Amino acid sequence: MDPDTFRSDIGVDVYWRRRLAALIAVLVVVAVVAWACSSSEGPQDVQAAQVAQTTSPGPDPLLAALPTVTVTPTPPQNAASAPPSPAPTPRPAKPSRPSKRPGELCDNADLVLGLQADGEVYGAGALPGFILTLVNTGKVMCVADVGPRSLEIRITSGNDRVWSSSDCVSGETENLRKLERGIPHVQVLKWDRHRSAADCRAERLRARPGTYVAAVRATGMKSRKVVFHLR
Repeated sequence: MDPDTFRSDIGVDVYWRRRLAALIAVLVVVAVVAWACSSSEGPQDVQAAQVAQTTSPGPDPLLAALPTVTVTPTPPQNAASAPPSPAPTPRPAKPSRPSKRPGELCDNADLVLGLQADGEVYGAGALPGFILTLVNTGKVMCVADVGPRSLEIRITSGNDRVWSSSDCVSGETENLRKLERGIPHVQVLKWDRHRSAADCRAERLRARPGTYVAAVRATGMKSRKVVFHLR
């Protein structure tokens, strides 16, 4: 620029003052813009930092889906506070059987009763025969009643009472016998194939052919049953 221009229009001092004023105005504008930018970003950064500090990470969805198990500790049992076990109930001792003296009455528990027939099928006119045995299994000799009322042989056919050795027995019916240990008492009896009854005046009819059963009836004892046939 021509220096004469400054001299013709305005003075040099005025020119540089204007330039300086414009430069200051530009600096002021730049400073204001910079301040505005820094002030607008600062609070957001602080707020973001505060949010980042206060916000905790959420729970893992996989861990949240697992069931929650609460374990309750079992308190130890105090031996002193535990209820005492009930004492076992003592069983009553079985009374021992008194020792039997020789010659006393036999106990039924020591006697074994048996009966057998001398045949299985009896033709017309043949009389059935029976053998009765009584054995003492006790330790000493004892006495038993082997009379017809104590050891009754009874013959039946179904529910029909046909004959009994105790029917129409007269006189003394008791028959005491000494039974040594292991030695059987034996009775042999024949049946005349006629019916009998407690009333001795009743007519004794002849038994019909068929199947019959014989057995011994005694208090506290049983014998095997014998099956036989009459022709």
